[in-house]
Amino acid sequence: MSGRYRSIVDVYVLLRRADGNILLMERANTGYADGQLCPPSGHLEDGESVIAGAIREAAEEAGVELAEADLTFMHVVHHRNADEEGRIGFFFLADDWRGEPVNREPHKCARLIWADPTNPPANTVPYTAAALAQIAGRQTFSLDGWDSP
Repeated sequence: MSGRYRSIVDVYVLLRRADGNILLMERANTGYADGQLCPPSGHLEDGESVIAGAIREAAEEAGVELAEADLTFMHVVHHRNADEEGRIGFFFLADDWRGEPVNREPHKCARLIWADPTNPPANTVPYTAAALAQIAGRQTFSLDGWDSP
């Protein structure tokens, strides 16, 4: 079984305000994409569902409380980075949550901003920006970083 393909699973939460803007966090001091923006997100923990992971990450990073019913599945992307490492990212939308978004991880996040998801800032993580473009086009699945078959 050691030869089986394995992929990291990422979960993303698009907290959307009434004006349509979503919350983005500027990464800092992590060693990956520092200075770039992405929504509250992270990797699944052992034995965790994508829903549970999304709820946990939103609480840990932005201090908001979500319930499963608050999340709407939007997109899944199979991404491969420059090191040819595969990742699968699940994007969920939340229009309702409890609490005011705050930076709960200032050691990993320089600031929070609200941005138009259809025109994200130039310093948005490319993997995230590509997924946001697919979501804007109402696509539920995409490949990113893979050569055509």
